[in-house]
Amino acid sequence: MKKIRVMSVFGTRPEAIKMAPLVKTLAEREDFESLCCLTGQHREMLDSVMDIFRLKADYDLNIMQKQQTLSSITTRTLLGMETVLEEAKPDLVLVHGDTSTTFAGALAAFYRKIPVGHVEAGLRTYDKYSPYPEEMNRTLVGDLADLHFSPTAANAENLRKEAVSGEVFITGNTVIDAMRTTVREDFRFAEPELNAMDFANRRVIVLTCHRRENYGKPMHDILRAVRQIVVTHPEVEVVYPVHLSPVVRACAKEELGDTERVHLIDPIDVEQMHNLMARCHFVMTDSGGLQEEAPALGKPVLVLRRETERPEAVAAGTVKLAGVEYDEIVRMASELLEQPTVYHKMAQAVNPYGDGNACARIADAIAWHFGNQETRPENFQP
Repeated sequence: MKKIRVMSVFGTRPEAIKMAPLVKTLAEREDFESLCCLTGQHREMLDSVMDIFRLKADYDLNIMQKQQTLSSITTRTLLGMETVLEEAKPDLVLVHGDTSTTFAGALAAFYRKIPVGHVEAGLRTYDKYSPYPEEMNRTLVGDLADLHFSPTAANAENLRKEAVSGEVFITGNTVIDAMRTTVREDFRFAEPELNAMDFANRRVIVLTCHRRENYGKPMHDILRAVRQIVVTHPEVEVVYPVHLSPVVRACAKEELGDTERVHLIDPIDVEQMHNLMARCHFVMTDSGGLQEEAPALGKPVLVLRRETERPEAVAAGTVKLAGVEYDEIVRMASELLEQPTVYHKMAQAVNPYGDGNACARIADAIAWHFGNQETRPENFQP
């Protein structure tokens, strides 16, 4: 049996959360040599995930710079990967999702004719500027990849319609695997403000809002709506881990800085976020990952975007598109707070994103592709 050398390349916190359990799964199997290469597209937030999952990088490009641009991230990753791939000579390069690291990592492997595996493949909005630049990153990687690991059947169907080359597997999402180890009943927050919160008697809403396409008026309208929700519902508290982007922090301070029962805190690590969601009432977010994570914890999600590349959750009823308009956000959040039947219908819907075995399916698919396993792994079905 050939030992398959697999290099996982990632550079941001969301990628690390979803790739960490896969890196560990591969490392635990005798038929794999698991290598990890960080680009360092995000630094502090990335390092905290590595610490939580007790992972050490074999290679670290450390590309992050102040005021970095999409072009600088891409070019620095490409140049750095040249040396890494020459030295490591992996049989397969794994990239995740839709970041600039994802695209540049896949392109660097392609230039060296190394097969590419795309984890979380096939998500689409079909609007190349929303989310930006993620939609084009994942679409371009779809053309570069040889193995496509789609979380859901709908994602896989998107790839088939695009006639991508290579094998498409339906695996579920690796973030559900990650949550098996991060969420604990006895968890204590590192953030003292969170330990002091009365989750049993208060309705705590977890808020994230940071996407580039929401900069400007959309973000101001979203946060104004949140302020109105808090003012009209005295039992509500909001926890908002504010992204490090100066644009986001300025907007959060302007719209919510003086609002009682709104807790503006610094970004928190993945363990704290998962356990915060496990204790909250519901989630309001423009993030992609939280749309998958919160339903696994039985928490409704209002998506603060005009569209989502994760329509399965909308169809299942765990997620609703609230958009970016003030009135609609206030209406939908108030509905969840005031109508128990609406809340429970969302909270009890079946999560379409995984059963905690995505990493095993991906490992089996790689083994099958390289001839170390006779049978093709069965597709995930919710």
